[in-house]
Amino acid sequence: MSSPYAFEPGLMVQGFEPVLSLSDFGLIAFDMDSTLINIECIDEVAKFAGKGEEVAKITEAAMRGEIKDFKDSLKRRVALLKGTPESALHQVLQNALKLNPGASTLVSTCKAQGLKVLLVSGGFTFFAHAVQDMLKIDFTRSNILDIQNGVLTGQLVDQDWGDICDGQEKRKMLLETCEHLGISPKQAIAMGDGANDLPMMSACQEAGGLSVAYHAKPAVRAQAMVSIEEGGLDRLLRVVKAQ
Repeated sequence: MSSPYAFEPGLMVQGFEPVLSLSDFGLIAFDMDSTLINIECIDEVAKFAGKGEEVAKITEAAMRGEIKDFKDSLKRRVALLKGTPESALHQVLQNALKLNPGASTLVSTCKAQGLKVLLVSGGFTFFAHAVQDMLKIDFTRSNILDIQNGVLTGQLVDQDWGDICDGQEKRKMLLETCEHLGISPKQAIAMGDGANDLPMMSACQEAGGLSVAYHAKPAVRAQAMVSIEEGGLDRLLRVVKAQ
């Protein structure tokens, strides 16, 4: 890939000549934590368990790609939440979780141009479904926390597609959604900030689609075709324009 250059201050592009049209795409896929929303939900829940600092260190290492096994890192973090009351999830949702700047504008513009929207998260369905409702997102995939008698057990619930939504599952879900929609991954945009987003971003990139980093870790910025380093998510519309 060519060296990145500044399309505008804080907006880097590489490997293609902007400007593109949203009409060239049929799907946009988003990571959730620190991409569509302002927080890492597991870190916020961990604060209620008195494990905030310990969990946040693992999260940061995983997102930077320093921990290669995302599934193991997530299991370790979820285990530390054992005994946390379910009410902590509601507290985080009500008091900490906010959409990142430009999220509503970008999603609504994409939908108005006929794109479907996919949320794929290594986080939790409790929050993913709330974000889905906020933004009218078409498809989601995420992890379910096991809760018994109003308390987190420190385990995840297996689902019919598998156990944990890691980077490979994100890639698989993106490709399956493209197939479901009858489009090529060339017609998909994948947007994320952490190392576990690279597989789905690469799936788009390899097919001729578009990979986008948002306020991302260095390894993700280096590989993405578009890197939004300042401002909101809707800065993508400076590169991929609505008609």
